[in-house]
Amino acid sequence: MRRAYFEALHVARHRVAFGQHVTGMPLARRQRAAKQRTSNTLSAMPISIHQGYLPGAIGRIAALHAHFYHRHAGFGVAFEAKVARELAGFCERYDSARDGLWLALRDAPGDDAGADARASAGPSRIEGGIVIDGPRTGPDCDDHEPGSAHLRWFITSDQTRGSGAGTALLNAALTFCRVQSYARVYLWTFVGLHAARHLYEKAGFRLTRQQRGTQWGTEVNEQRFELNTSL
Repeated sequence: MRRAYFEALHVARHRVAFGQHVTGMPLARRQRAAKQRTSNTLSAMPISIHQGYLPGAIGRIAALHAHFYHRHAGFGVAFEAKVARELAGFCERYDSARDGLWLALRDAPGDDAGADARASAGPSRIEGGIVIDGPRTGPDCDDHEPGSAHLRWFITSDQTRGSGAGTALLNAALTFCRVQSYARVYLWTFVGLHAARHLYEKAGFRLTRQQRGTQWGTEVNEQRFELNTSL
């Protein structure tokens, strides 16, 4: 009996030393299961669309872009810095009569959800965003086209994708453009982002240009999509 006890104790210690419970579940598997439970909890929380800036929006949207595009395209510090810098500049010159910023918000979970899940704007967490950079005139506006609005920084978090948040953000932005009577809306993206392209084409955007470029710090096949709002 004593020998069996010590043999069982030795096996248990061996499993723990290699990152396992005595039940035999690997540590990595337990971590994935915990992450999935957090994701399921987040997915069950309702999403609301907020128009306008909220504290933390610039950093959160820049972080969402940095993580997503690093995984999918290998973009690095140059890209994250570009998003943060240009988004900050947009927010500083924001004109509600011309520009639009919409944020997808979800009620913040409890403390057991982890630091990343608690990144929030007040009582709610920013899970996505979209911008309409309206037509501007002047010597510093060479990148803008008369009568055209630039759709920029469209992103949703991993936990929110598939929930309809992206569609809600895009619809809010395009409704604003039609109310403003903008003749055309354009955006830049690149080859390989199939889910985003599906949303754009479903909303009426059409591919008008494709070229090799490095505007995001890494060479990719850049694509320009346009929507004629009068159709």
